[in-house]
Parts: sequence; structure tokens; C-alpha cells
Amino acid sequence: MDTDTLAMAQEIDFSLLALFLRATITVKLVMLLLIVASFWSWSIIIQKIITYRKARAEAARFDEEFWSGEPLDELFDKIGPEPQAAPERIFAAGMMEWRRSHRQDGKLIAGAAARIDRSMDVAIAKETDSLNAGLSFLATVGSTAPFVGLFGTVWGIKHAFEQIALQQNTNLAVVAPGIAEALVATALGLLAAIPAVIFYNKLSADSDRLGGGYESFADEFSTILSRQLDA
Repeated sequence: MDTDTLAMAQEIDFSLLALFLRATITVKLVMLLLIVASFWSWSIIIQKIITYRKARAEAARFDEEFWSGEPLDELFDKIGPEPQAAPERIFAAGMMEWRRSHRQDGKLIAGAAARIDRSMDVAIAKETDSLNAGLSFLATVGSTAPFVGLFGTVWGIKHAFEQIALQQNTNLAVVAPGIAEALVATALGLLAAIPAVIFYNKLSADSDRLGGGYESFADEFSTILSRQLDA
């Protein structure tokens, strides 16, 4: 490599901002899309970590109250008409159907157990939908971001070869900027995809554990009510 080529290469600014500004409009759009996807993914990740931590604390607190020996009617009245925690909403759904199933003479309407189970199942479905909200975006970013970045890389390399053909010059000063810009797109794709995949797997497992806890509580609560129905 001759001295002139080295001097020209050293004068080129290879900072991330300079590479972005020199990139073609297509590569710029790809980079911006990946940056937005990365920030959006991290906002979902942070929000879900906080939400799941709160949900675990609420479940532990309600579990302690539920098994404290306090009568169910008193616990239901204490929770009030607008429960704040997910386990409270599931419990309230079952208790409201339990109370609606009593006739004026105090006897139960036929099929009460099935209706109570369905009411709690609906409440659990709503809670699990809320827990899983946003996870599909992480899955989408994790699976598509590398390919989006690769598209930007291919386009950037195409542009670099076009510059070589136009200038009829293959020295480093001509080739390096275009290739560097192209590789930044791939790097951004991986930067967006890797955290999305890692946290999607973790958060999905956390969501499944929370949902399983809700279902276990509903089964235990239904068992308690079935004893009262049989009595």
C-alpha cells in the first residue's frame, strides 16, 4: 500500500456519526429502524422486569392473606369492588360468581361450580394476556433484526462497488468508507437482536411461571368452594 493511499485513509472519519452521515438514504433508514427497534425493545424489557417483580410481590402478599384463616367473604369485602393485584382480581371474579349463584332463599343455583371456574378462567386469561403483552415484539425483533441489518450491509456494499466502478479506483480510500458503513448496519442488527432474544426467553419463562401460579391458586380456591358446595 503506497504512502498516498495511507494518507487518504487516515484522513477519513470513521466515527459512527460520520459513517451514518455518509451512508446512502436506504442504509440510513435501515440504521434508524434498528436503533428505534433496539430502544423500543429495551423499554419493553425494563417495563416487564418491573411489572413481573411487582406481580410476584403482589402474589406473595395475597397468598399470605388468603391462607391467613380470614373468612373469604371478609377478605372479599376488604379487597373492594376494584381489586388492584392480579390474584385479587382472580379471587374477586370467583367470589362475585359465588355470590351471584345464591338464590334469595340461600340455596345455590345449579351449575355454580362450573360458572365459578369459568369466571376465574376468564380472569386468568386477561392477566396472562397482560403479562405477555409486548413479548411478541421482542420475538419479532430477535428474529428479523439480523436480516434487516444484513439488507443494509448488502445495500451498502452495492453502493461501495458502484463507487469503485464510477471512480475506477480500488484503493482503500474508495472502498473502506462504503464497506464500513455497510458493516455498521449488520452490527446494529445484532445489537438489537441479541438482547431481544435473550430477554424474550427469560421474560416468557417468568410469564409462564406467574400464569401457572394464578392457575394453581384458582384450582385451590375452586377446591375450597367445592367443599362448601358439597356441604
